[in-house]
Amino acid sequence: MNDSAPLTDIYPPSAFYFKVMFGGPQETVDTSFQEVSGISSEIEVESVAEGGENRFVHQLPKGFKHPNLEMKRGIAPMTSPLVKWCKAVMEKDLIESIESKAIRVFLMDENKKVIRGWLFDSAYPVKWEIESFSSTKNEVAIEKIVFSYTFSKRIV
Repeated sequence: MNDSAPLTDIYPPSAFYFKVMFGGPQETVDTSFQEVSGISSEIEVESVAEGGENRFVHQLPKGFKHPNLEMKRGIAPMTSPLVKWCKAVMEKDLIESIESKAIRVFLMDENKKVIRGWLFDSAYPVKWEIESFSSTKNEVAIEKIVFSYTFSKRIV
């Protein structure tokens, strides 16, 4: 074992401390998310049977695909920059062009240092959902925002 290796390279990082940044002229940080999901990439393949040889089927790469990025948090006030962006996209009936932004998600260590990071380019909200209310539970009211994006990459 190498004693000089950073601890974050030896042990898997915890997934509970993260921050989200929304790009644009004035980049904003939002660390109030309860959950971020959909960080995934996959290569689509096309099956091609080899001519004359029935035992082989080749899986040829076709392109990349990724799921939507989903974020959950307590329902934010109208003054939130993210709420303003969602309102501009969802409530303007596509009369105005949709403003896309870069979204960056960072996994942090206990000293608030970035240990992993992902970039989601040209993102915009495609779904803004308020989870159900229940009079029998004492839970925080949650909003879920789903983003579409052009491509993603790991940056740290």
